[in-house]
Amino acid sequence: MAKCESGKVVGSVDLDRNFTLWSAFSGASFRRKIINAIRCGGGITQNPTNKPEKKRQPGSNKLSELLKQPDCRENEEEVRKKEEALEVLKRVAKKLQQESNSEEELKINVLEGAKEVRRLTKEHSEARTTLALLGVIPPLVAALDAEDPTSQTQIAVLYALLNLAIANDANKAAIVKAGAVHKMLKLVNSSNGSPKQSVAEAIVANFLGLSALDSNKPIIGSSGAIPFLVETLKDFNEEIGSQAKQDSLRALYNLSILPSNVFLMLETDLIPLLLSKLGDVDASERILSILCNVVSVGEGRKAIRIVPDAFPILIDVLNWTDSQGCQEKVSYILMVIVHKSYGDRQAMIEAGIASSLLELTLLGSTLAQKRASRILECLRVEKGKQVSGGLGSGLSAPLCGPSPTTHQSEELSEGENDMLSEERKAVEQLVQQSLHNNMKRMMKRANLPQDFVASHHFKSLTSSSTSKSLPF
Repeated sequence: MAKCESGKVVGSVDLDRNFTLWSAFSGASFRRKIINAIRCGGGITQNPTNKPEKKRQPGSNKLSELLKQPDCRENEEEVRKKEEALEVLKRVAKKLQQESNSEEELKINVLEGAKEVRRLTKEHSEARTTLALLGVIPPLVAALDAEDPTSQTQIAVLYALLNLAIANDANKAAIVKAGAVHKMLKLVNSSNGSPKQSVAEAIVANFLGLSALDSNKPIIGSSGAIPFLVETLKDFNEEIGSQAKQDSLRALYNLSILPSNVFLMLETDLIPLLLSKLGDVDASERILSILCNVVSVGEGRKAIRIVPDAFPILIDVLNWTDSQGCQEKVSYILMVIVHKSYGDRQAMIEAGIASSLLELTLLGSTLAQKRASRILECLRVEKGKQVSGGLGSGLSAPLCGPSPTTHQSEELSEGENDMLSEERKAVEQLVQQSLHNNMKRMMKRANLPQDFVASHHFKSLTSSSTSKSLPF
């Protein structure tokens, strides 16, 4: 506090006045005034004491100078750009919705409008939402009925709808609700079942996007889209591009998640087709994903089992060491079948599943090893009798049925004991053979000479290995 020469305190009145001035504003009011100053470059000019303001000293208006026009101009520029973008979207929507005096003018408006929608919605999620709110979906769907020998209008409309549905569940539902699926299928059949390649590819892409929404799955599945997707997938004349076939597989997977659609798929020749295509590097994992959904339905399991060489084909996938995803999926399929269908266990054994499963328990991923172990246990337990001794140790098998008790084992006849002993020996040989094959592969990867002789230590490991050492 300052003092004058006479020693009196001065400035106390000014301090009290400043305190009164600041306390006159509430916290929220003060914040609003600061924000207004930041937005529009102004300062706080209120004078609640209604006294004449003192002349401001140089530099007292620095805050006002710093907060002047630039930020305000930037906000205004951003608002202006948004308003211009909205006007563009409104013009596009109006072009699609307006009535025309001639059919030719209507086709031109629809074609231009659809192209604009496709362009504007390609990478901008806000444009997808805004255009849908402006009502562009119904006229676009209606335009699918328009006759166009060149198919330009249909292609433009299909890709406009495709872009509108990208990452927008509300638009996916609105497109299906507007009847797009049935109109697309009608478009497919309008040329005697042989639509132009570009139209078919655009329809497949739409079905892929629309089927991702759960509420659309039953509508698309029951509409007749599944036979079209299957026909696209097995296009032997290679008229349909590889991308469209991949899209067909992915769309069928989306639809197979719903069990009621699985029954519709079984009415086609999809299952034999999928099994015949296993081995294609790009498609195998998606094929197995579909089969994982199919096998969960009783009729689906039957459809897989009755395909000739189904088990040898599936068991071969267990040996794909370079594709753990495929191994995990096919082990799931086989595990479900062996658990639900007792009669198929012998067929699997005859197809050579035991050696593949043993190798998988040694080299597969954690999930694949676990599933392979469960299958081996199921094969060991058959209606309360031990049919393949030594395939597992210390495992309970609630999934596969009861295992023989100790008392039952003691009552086995001498011939049965001999048979079990022979089976144990066979299993031990399988394990040793698997270890030997693994050693060969490691030597090959290490570029060792073919005449390389394994150490005595490795030989002792393989000779002492039994089924009890398997990582169950």
